[in-house]
Amino acid sequence: MSPALVSNTSARDVKRESGIARLLGSGSAGIAELAVFHPVDTIAKRLMSNHGKIASGPQLNTVIFKDYSTAPIGRKFFSLFPGLGYAAGYKVSQRVYKFGGQPFVRDFLSIHHGEKFDRAFGKGSGKAILHATAGRFVVILALFVHGHLRAETNTVISLIGIGEIILLPLDVLKIKRQTNPEAFRGRGLFKIVSDEGFGLYRGWGWTAARNAPGSFALFGGSAFAKEMLGLTDYNAATWGQNFIASIAGASSSLVVSAPLDVIKTRIQNRNFENPESGFRIVSNMVKHEGPTAFFKGLTPKLLMTGPKLVFSFWIGTSIVYLLIPLRWDHPLTLSIQPKH
Repeated sequence: MSPALVSNTSARDVKRESGIARLLGSGSAGIAELAVFHPVDTIAKRLMSNHGKIASGPQLNTVIFKDYSTAPIGRKFFSLFPGLGYAAGYKVSQRVYKFGGQPFVRDFLSIHHGEKFDRAFGKGSGKAILHATAGRFVVILALFVHGHLRAETNTVISLIGIGEIILLPLDVLKIKRQTNPEAFRGRGLFKIVSDEGFGLYRGWGWTAARNAPGSFALFGGSAFAKEMLGLTDYNAATWGQNFIASIAGASSSLVVSAPLDVIKTRIQNRNFENPESGFRIVSNMVKHEGPTAFFKGLTPKLLMTGPKLVFSFWIGTSIVYLLIPLRWDHPLTLSIQPKH
């Protein structure tokens, strides 16, 4: 008989890290990712925002470097750092929220509903899907429909999931700096917030729709990879095993979320006074560019943004593991008691 592809460990068997370890690990991941990969992110955003087909090297050069396409190489490189301040606020907060928050929801689900994941998906697979579900902070549709999870649990997880949308204005301003700096017209942050108000949340629905499958695939892909590697305690993974798992999670996330990411980017890079709805963008893309337009920038994302997400996820999970000896009962740790 061939060995099982996944372990036989229960979804309730989860080793917990301290709150400090989660905070420092996720924060370090955001800072490291920003320092190394902001230029890569700028290139990917500019490629996704380009509406035509790139037919030549000079055209590609213009799309990527814009007004600096004929500048010396040094100025070209530094032209890839627009919106760095907005990016710092967004990226570090996002990584702390996502990478640091996922373990809290994972613990909640493990304590209260681990057995239900085991029954629904089997041991090993149930544990990996629980990690994926916690990564998205929403409940798997099948479990919701069949009533495996209680209504109050759905509410708690869904409310936590809204949190990342709060950071959306920073992402919008970062993308506009990267792809359409003319939209600012010399205005500073506070003036833009005053002028635009909730317009900075334009595209929030598409952002949530993109984050849902992307986050699920990120944490789920990583968890399944660790299962394939024979790990019963995911925190015991070596740096090499974490790296392999991060590649699996990041690749899955990018492929799954690619179409919605293109729509989100095009919504967010338009001038403030000339917005366009997501459905109109979808219609125009199908009409003028064809279905393949929804995967524009996917290859550069896998080659450039992929390593960025791999790097960030790898750093975050590895640092958390290094800091596990910190006390679990630290005040920053969420106290979760199982119901009797």
